[in-house]
Amino acid sequence: MAFAVDEINRKTDLLPNVTLGYSLYDNCVELGIGFRAALSLAAGPEKHFVLDDSCVGAPPILGIVGDSSSTRSMAIANVLGLYRVPMVSYFATCSCLSDRQKYPAFFRTIPSDAFQVYAIIQVLKHFGWSWVGLLFSDDDYGRHAAQSFQSDLSQSGEACLAYLEVLPWDNNQYELERIVSVIKKSTAQVVIAFAHESNMIQLMEEVVGQNVTDLQWIASEAWTTATVLHTPQLIPYLRGTLGIAIRRGEIPGFKEFLLLIQPKLSNKSNVIMFLLLQVLQFWEHTFQCKFAPAPAEWIEGGGALCTGHEDLQNIDNEFLDVSNLRPEYNVYKAVYALAHALDDLLRCEPGRGPFSGNSCATLHTLEPWQFVHYLQKVNFTTSFGDEVSFDENGDAIHLYDVMNWLWLPGGHIKVQNIGVVKKSAQKGDQLQLNKDKIFWNFQPMQPPLSVCSITCPPGTRRARRKGEPECCFDCIKCSEGEISNTTGATECITCPEDFWSSPAHDQCVLKKTEFLSYHEPLGICLATAAVLGTFICAIVLLVFVHNRKTPIVKANNSEVSFQVLLSLKLCFLCSLLFIGRPRLWTCQLRHAAFGISFVLCASCILVKTMVVLAVFKASKPGGGTTLKWFGALQQRGTVFILTCIQAVICIAWLVTASPAPHKNTEYHNDKIVYECAIGSSVGFAVLLGYIGLLALLSFMLAFLARNLPDNFNEAKLITFSMLIFCAVWVAFVPAYVNSPGKYADAVEVFAILASSFGLLVALFGPKCYIILLRPERNTKKAIMGRG
Repeated sequence: MAFAVDEINRKTDLLPNVTLGYSLYDNCVELGIGFRAALSLAAGPEKHFVLDDSCVGAPPILGIVGDSSSTRSMAIANVLGLYRVPMVSYFATCSCLSDRQKYPAFFRTIPSDAFQVYAIIQVLKHFGWSWVGLLFSDDDYGRHAAQSFQSDLSQSGEACLAYLEVLPWDNNQYELERIVSVIKKSTAQVVIAFAHESNMIQLMEEVVGQNVTDLQWIASEAWTTATVLHTPQLIPYLRGTLGIAIRRGEIPGFKEFLLLIQPKLSNKSNVIMFLLLQVLQFWEHTFQCKFAPAPAEWIEGGGALCTGHEDLQNIDNEFLDVSNLRPEYNVYKAVYALAHALDDLLRCEPGRGPFSGNSCATLHTLEPWQFVHYLQKVNFTTSFGDEVSFDENGDAIHLYDVMNWLWLPGGHIKVQNIGVVKKSAQKGDQLQLNKDKIFWNFQPMQPPLSVCSITCPPGTRRARRKGEPECCFDCIKCSEGEISNTTGATECITCPEDFWSSPAHDQCVLKKTEFLSYHEPLGICLATAAVLGTFICAIVLLVFVHNRKTPIVKANNSEVSFQVLLSLKLCFLCSLLFIGRPRLWTCQLRHAAFGISFVLCASCILVKTMVVLAVFKASKPGGGTTLKWFGALQQRGTVFILTCIQAVICIAWLVTASPAPHKNTEYHNDKIVYECAIGSSVGFAVLLGYIGLLALLSFMLAFLARNLPDNFNEAKLITFSMLIFCAVWVAFVPAYVNSPGKYADAVEVFAILASSFGLLVALFGPKCYIILLRPERNTKKAIMGRG
């Protein structure tokens, strides 16, 4: 502070024509002494001095730099805040001091513990440490830091506390043994300590006593750079420590300023000296000498006398080491913040001021609250390049160095900078680490794994163990149809409708599609049978056409026989519509084609049966008039009308509730069954019922004519064919209803093919046998029963 004031007073661009002064008080690390010292400063000097010819008085101090302790700062700021006397602390980090309602005039050039907590959580997150222990000192600093850490940790969800212990101030050996025993038994390998050097010395002595190794210590800024812990006894346990440290800075000319210290005042020196007693004590301690008059025992023991001209240039001690200025740098910034605030105040132009009536404050009439106004708006950059400003809570820019205790080959510890953590409105949160520089106190040289449970891999989710922290969990595999594609997932994601979980449950894959395909054995067999049936129908038709003038073709109503063969050919072909991926046109056409084809076939057989009965009746005396109702025109008309009825049924079905392709996921969760939704069960039932009605009617008529002479009819063949047809379709209904997916289509195709083959073989098999293999029986005499 003395250096900063002296440097400012020598500047011409900052506070020109204004000389700053200061008073120094030692708080002796006691709350009462520090509090009295602050009140003494706020009361102002005892002597009055003349400011100008018109004003005589004792102005209050501009501000206080300090205190270094959060507890003392809270006590002092509580009182001085009532009068808006500004305080700028360089080392008080308690986040509670950010409360502007309680501490309206408190500022600081060190980040609050809230950001220190944030920085430590970022380090934990970076290395994946989710299971940690927390120690804190029993004071405002430790308690508030621990409370903030617990709160932020629970909100972030990044880690859990394995234990939480308070470090005693009174060197309670029993309590220290208990705490170290808890650390030793815990599975957490990372220990965070918000404590002071004195707390850590007591704790580490017990750690050494119980030989607790393989711990990764995380230091708060209070002991990160504490060289008092770099002892040969503690180094094996503390090397590799990571910590958060105050931003290091460089102050040009500070080393030269320290070297000007002399035990005697110089009239030509512009350096403001410390209290003479303190300088003399420092000199005697540094050079191991005594100023005269020295004690007799010192002289007799060979002790040297101090001359006052010893050279500090050759002395290497902590006081003269300016390479690692951290709290000192904050003091430097605090003094400059007050100076810049005063400079801004004095540069105010009358009529453009920030106060009532656009007035400005003056040095003679300055009120503390006016100075607080300017201090709140301070914004400048130090010679080291760091920006200094305060937010709405009086906190400095959030910036910390990340430190690591490097173990040197000589057995010493070097606290090295391995990164920085900062927070700004423009760039957001940033943690920058040079991981290659980090020294780890583990073999191999890798960071430890401090977790209660191993992170769940993709395909699983976390299931918290009852009664334990949320970081302790079991990994449960995702259910069917659910996935987790990240590590540590808390919930599984349900796959979209057309997707299903992979075997590893780490991604959604398209569901397998299932339908009666031309590329699978079942589809190939059915398609082959349909083509084969169509081919056989074509051959039989050719045989009948070629032998159309032979008695056996002519005797069995050749025109209707040709119609039956054509309808059977259509039946075989319509079965192909049931094979392949269902599309709108195939779904609409398949049942219509199937229904019309079979009705055409059944109506032809019905007409054929009726003609047989009519011919038999006409052969009896008086029955000649019966045949006039069964001429060729009537036969064609009957077939046409019966078929048109089915066509009307199909049209009504398609118009009201048309069949359409449907993705069915009810049969299999991991498959999409492509099928044709029939649209209307009533329409489908009417279509089948009409076919069944015609078939049943044909069966009954043929059954009645089964015993007629063979030379008049083929009733037995029709009866047998209708029996096969009805048996197939009666068996089809329950099989179709209970067959899932593509197997329902396969059952329907099989029923079509089976009934078609049954009709083809039963009706035309015996005739083809006679035509092709027994031509001697294909004569009129043989058919009339006289051959």
